[in-house]
Amino acid sequence: MSGAAVAGAMTPGRTATGPEGGAWLLGVRHHGPGSARAVLAALRAARPAAVLIEGPPEADALVPLAADPRMHPPVALLAHAVDDPGRASFWPMAAFSPEWVAIRWALDHDVPVRFIDLPAAHSLALKEPAPEEPGEGPERAEHAQEEEVTPVVDPIRVLAETAGYDDPERWWEDVVEHRSPTGERDDGGMGPEGAAPDDAPGDALAPFVALAEAMSALREAYGDGGQPRDAVREAYMRIQLRTARKEFGDEVAVVCGAWHVPALAARTTLGADRALLKGLPKVRTDLTWVPWTHRRLARQSGYGAGIDSPGWYGHLFEAADRPIERWMTKVAGLLRGEDRFVSTAHVIEAVRLADTLAALRGRPLAGLGETTDAVRAVMCEGSDVPLALVRDRLIVGESLGEVPDTTPAVPLQRDLTRSQRTLRLKPEASERELDLDLRKETDAARSRLLHRLRLLDVGWGDPVAGRGSTGTFRESWRLSWEPELHVRVAEAGVWGTTVLTAATAKAASQAVAATALADVTALAEHCLLAGLPDALPVVMKALADRAALDADVGHLADALPALARSLRYGDVRSTDTAALTEVAAGLAERICVGLPPACTGLDPDGAETLRGQVEAVHGAIGLLDTGAEPGTGLRERWDAVLHKLAARDTVAGIIRGRATRLLLDEGRLPEDEAARLMGLALSPGAPPADAAAWIEGFVGGTSGGGMLLVHDERLLGLVDTWLTGVPADRFTGVLPLLRRTFSAYEPGVRRTLGELVRRGPAPEGARRDDAAPPTGGFGPGLDRARADAVEPVLRLLLGRPPEPAEAAV
Repeated sequence: MSGAAVAGAMTPGRTATGPEGGAWLLGVRHHGPGSARAVLAALRAARPAAVLIEGPPEADALVPLAADPRMHPPVALLAHAVDDPGRASFWPMAAFSPEWVAIRWALDHDVPVRFIDLPAAHSLALKEPAPEEPGEGPERAEHAQEEEVTPVVDPIRVLAETAGYDDPERWWEDVVEHRSPTGERDDGGMGPEGAAPDDAPGDALAPFVALAEAMSALREAYGDGGQPRDAVREAYMRIQLRTARKEFGDEVAVVCGAWHVPALAARTTLGADRALLKGLPKVRTDLTWVPWTHRRLARQSGYGAGIDSPGWYGHLFEAADRPIERWMTKVAGLLRGEDRFVSTAHVIEAVRLADTLAALRGRPLAGLGETTDAVRAVMCEGSDVPLALVRDRLIVGESLGEVPDTTPAVPLQRDLTRSQRTLRLKPEASERELDLDLRKETDAARSRLLHRLRLLDVGWGDPVAGRGSTGTFRESWRLSWEPELHVRVAEAGVWGTTVLTAATAKAASQAVAATALADVTALAEHCLLAGLPDALPVVMKALADRAALDADVGHLADALPALARSLRYGDVRSTDTAALTEVAAGLAERICVGLPPACTGLDPDGAETLRGQVEAVHGAIGLLDTGAEPGTGLRERWDAVLHKLAARDTVAGIIRGRATRLLLDEGRLPEDEAARLMGLALSPGAPPADAAAWIEGFVGGTSGGGMLLVHDERLLGLVDTWLTGVPADRFTGVLPLLRRTFSAYEPGVRRTLGELVRRGPAPEGARRDDAAPPTGGFGPGLDRARADAVEPVLRLLLGRPPEPAEAAV
């Protein structure tokens, strides 16, 4: 298609016609504010008797909800299979979507409005898990689910390249979005009028005629564009158009993707169209409105009909005049809110620069590219860091739509909505952190709700490490509501009509079906966190059965930590955990008996896995044994196990080293004995690889081993002596393990260790703090006068009252 052909196609011509005669075919770009303005102008000028819109006809009954004052776009029609809710599809609409504008105009003027695309019952059956929507380029892109494939032909790109543009978005802005609208804003707040009511329909329809001619040329060149299923959809739309014309006459307006206009205008027989639809599979479906987000309208989200800048397009649609000035004011407000200095002079200069760039680039008006370049240069001082915030918050945007309470929904969704409102947990598109104090009734209820939703695979919130107290009465969550979670809620509806009953039923089902002991223990923990007392008996029975049959010490070791955490959480949440305590104690006893034999004859990977399990069991027993009388609890039996592991040569070096370190940290092993065990492990007769593994177990990872070597130079000296004595031909074999061990230390710790090694050992018979340091930074001993001088400042920082002597001073 030549450039001259494009120019000719984009000029006013005849009125588009449908099959066998009239009807206004308004071909649009989905989510295009220019298309939305043009549709509104055409509808006001033509005053059609009915409006037909590309979309699932099952949603006709939901159309009146669009007029509800509590309905705020962006929203989406959600269709899912009744028997398989995971098979679902969305038809999103923003305030600047032509379909939404057409719906609102029809409702405001009491004009019948219908959807005419292939029914969702067929589209959901034709493709799993998503409907058949092809996810095309901008003007032919359908309301596809985000898993849709990239189209073979992108008509906007073809037209842009033919016109000499290398950027389709820029071409679309110049040709469509920058067309100066006329008239005032309508009382519905849907953007400029675009045409007065008495304008000639031909004038208002001219842009659609031009675009239809361009699409006709493309269809002649590319056929179906690599999407053969379009023929089925277009056949159904032609049938619906014929039906509407019989009922309302030729005064019918059709709002659809511009790619489909030539097919709808084609003259075909009713029999031929019905033949294309014969034998289509079908499933039972439910449809509803759900909130959507600007972020999900973006092409980067994977949405096939996505646009690059939904926030910018929304601004263009809403700004009746001076869109660039108003945009720069928005940007300035955002940056000021982030404590950046942006003055009114910055705004004026940015507007001037954007207009200048547009003139230099030969554009009719400043577009997103020019405004972005101006913001970067003037308000961001050339930095892309604050500009990334502008892109995220404004160009893409964080808007989350709302739907009225009267919108149809599955019972589980209704219960969730009530809970969110009761607990003041409003779903938000932007990510935010929530800190909970479980001692407060509302926060505890919020925690239970979030844990129940996680159990139902509705990932609204993810637990994160808290910034404050690490006590068991505190929780931190990262919340972000995505539209797809409505599908997850629909899927979870098979378990029950409320969040509590659904989570209880699913937990009981998972307990019966679980085969691994660790899965059951994790489930028990989830039940306690989620507050599911009715599910606990089933889970505990499954736990006892699995624990009695599982003889693998590794499986037992994996299961115990979750039980220990469950007991701790149960105590905080006032849950009866007597049965859980009994099972946990039995698991701990079996681990104490079976662990020493399991730690022999291991390969390096198996030894590393078991080392982690030893650490986890150590922490779990510390939780289980709290409150026990000395000499009668699990702690003493576990200490005996650690002593066995530390002393046996047949145990893998990394486990022996870790057992020694755990005993030393707990004060259950004298320092002299720890030094003796290290000396044996690092003796000249020990294989270098085994000695390096011992060091990794003793001082490796994030266990504070570096500081241990800094403060105990006997241990540092043993490591240094062994390391310098490793034969050269074996040193390269142990180097990776040693590097992994010491690279985990903080830079300051590594620097101090290097300084201590460089200075050499302390004089014989003296500790390092008794010897005069050869270099600065180390004193011969504690300077109490200087240490006491710090105490008043520390008391002031900690908010503690000063000592009487300090107060007198």
